[in-house]
Amino acid sequence: MFNSLQGRSAVVTGGSKGIGRGIAETFARAGVNVVVTGRNQDDIDSAVADLGGLAGTVTGVAADVASPEDCRRVVATATERNGGLDILCANAGIFPSGRIEELTPEDIEQVIGVNFKGTVYMVQAALDALTASGRGRVVITSSITGPITGFPGWSHYGASKAAQLGFLRTAAIELAPKKITVNAVLPGNVITEGLIEMGQTYMDQMAASVPAGKLGEVADIGNAALFFATDEAAYITGQSLVVDGGQILPESPEALADL
Repeated sequence: MFNSLQGRSAVVTGGSKGIGRGIAETFARAGVNVVVTGRNQDDIDSAVADLGGLAGTVTGVAADVASPEDCRRVVATATERNGGLDILCANAGIFPSGRIEELTPEDIEQVIGVNFKGTVYMVQAALDALTASGRGRVVITSSITGPITGFPGWSHYGASKAAQLGFLRTAAIELAPKKITVNAVLPGNVITEGLIEMGQTYMDQMAASVPAGKLGEVADIGNAALFFATDEAAYITGQSLVVDGGQILPESPEALADL
């Protein structure tokens, strides 16, 4: 039996849609008071409206995690609204596609700026509040793409996701004396607005490559993140958890042929 997280305070970056919205919903259902961030105010307003009436409150603030100033403002807002900050879910990320020969310096900087730098900036901004909590939790949304697998067009995205895990391991050491844990969830293919935009053919191909026989749900990632935030996970830090229905396991499509 897990101790209740009722009344604790969390920030979920990129929480207005996709996996971040799923994480926010999972935490709010558990009684956590959540502040979601996003760059589009309409998306934030929609998420806040849809996630009302749960055990914990969900409010939003427009912010760009690539801006250290915005990150500090997010933490200040969460602290003011919810009396502190116990949990940071560094989830915000972008995944534009581009082959290596096509990538411009601006393309690379944009992805690294949001996915990697944004993670570091949010952790920096949240340090004092998480330390004051006495049970601080940082949960990073990385990916199987980069740390474990590759996919054409996502070399810069994969690099940013691998960089998050490089940051995580040293951050976990440095922050352990402050009683802050730092862990990551590595999603496989999860049904989100972004995945749907890639088309049904792509989704069918991805589902066929998963031993579980289906794509993941945002709640699957939310539940993994929630576990890392619990008191029972206090002795787990510097770790990454793959949540992919077994997607990375087959060595070839033929391995699934007889299932």
